Amino acid sequence: MAYNGSCHCGRVAFELDAEIGDVYDCNCSMCRRRGSLLGFFPHEALTLRTPDEAAGTYRFNKQHIAHRFCPDCGIAPYSEGVDPRTGSKTAAVNVRCLDGVDLSTLKVVPVDGASF
Repeated sequence: MAYNGSCHCGRVAFELDAEIGDVYDCNCSMCRRRGSLLGFFPHEALTLRTPDEAAGTYRFNKQHIAHRFCPDCGIAPYSEGVDPRTGSKTAAVNVRCLDGVDLSTLKVVPVDGASF
């Protein structure tokens, strides 16, 4: 299934070609403030529709995850990192930023990221 996603203003836009399974509601200092519902996907499922330079990058804590956000509207539609179990590049997509997703149909799994 292909989904279109973006920040609020559209400066950062992408396509996600994947099935959405469980999504995660993390309580770490970042996720709880921005209200993300994250789905994790192989990085190759994410295709940017705007230049990579359109998005800003924020890293914190151990600096392993590149949290991508729009410098204009401030929305953070996805993050990039590496799966520590496999070494594969991954994308954590805020499914709230995807068009046409009925959030009420998704299984939301709470994650205690604050204790990581």
